[in-house]
Amino acid sequence: MSKQDLKEKVVLIAGGGKNLGGLLSRTFAKRGAKVAIHFNSESTKADAEQTLSDIQAAGGTAFLFQADLTRVENIKKLFSQAKASLGGIDIAINTVGKVLKKPFGETTEDEYDSMFDINAKVAYFFIQEAGKQINDHGKICTIVTSLLAAYTGLYSTYAGAKAPVEDFTRAASKEYGPRGISVTAVGPGPMDTAFFYGQESPEAVEYHKSASALGGLTKIEDIVPLVEFLVTDGWWITGQTIFANGGYTTR
Repeated sequence: MSKQDLKEKVVLIAGGGKNLGGLLSRTFAKRGAKVAIHFNSESTKADAEQTLSDIQAAGGTAFLFQADLTRVENIKKLFSQAKASLGGIDIAINTVGKVLKKPFGETTEDEYDSMFDINAKVAYFFIQEAGKQINDHGKICTIVTSLLAAYTGLYSTYAGAKAPVEDFTRAASKEYGPRGISVTAVGPGPMDTAFFYGQESPEAVEYHKSASALGGLTKIEDIVPLVEFLVTDGWWITGQTIFANGGYTTR
């Protein structure tokens, strides 16, 4: 599936209303795809509605769906309603995540449960439902984190909850491969969005900026072309996690 083949294709994006997800939604719509945009709550509704409005103003087609995806039945509803509204799904991208920066010894059970529900459970059942619902030769991509390749403290539940997604990606790529479906994950470095700044002190922000070999934080504009490539011309890459972080971490 090349970039030129996106006209009339259906792209489903979990967390597709704002930040990286919002730019992905607008980018795929510009390529002619119909976009199913998921957002989580009232706090992100305005951003999701703006993304929808931008797409429609440019002549594109999109569908909005609000739900807490930690409830598996909502993941199933997202896929089924997207298919009912837009047609068969060709590409499924999950950008959903939550970050927590906290010492290991201070993390509560509720915080642990929430982090693993959002970062691991949602990813697992999103990939599962995508495998059931997307068309043959479809594409699945999950956003993880470059902290998977870091040696650091304070992010035990964030990196720890994203880590299983590498195994989910490998397993699903093996199982879905006979249908021509590729499954990948992308690990951005610290991104210049509100998602990042809410957990970091000014001093930590400066450290993260200095830690990348190319300098500065990751921009959402740096990640969109990679995801776009993996779910189009780069479909032959499967079962892998790609780190895109300017040299912030590497393996």
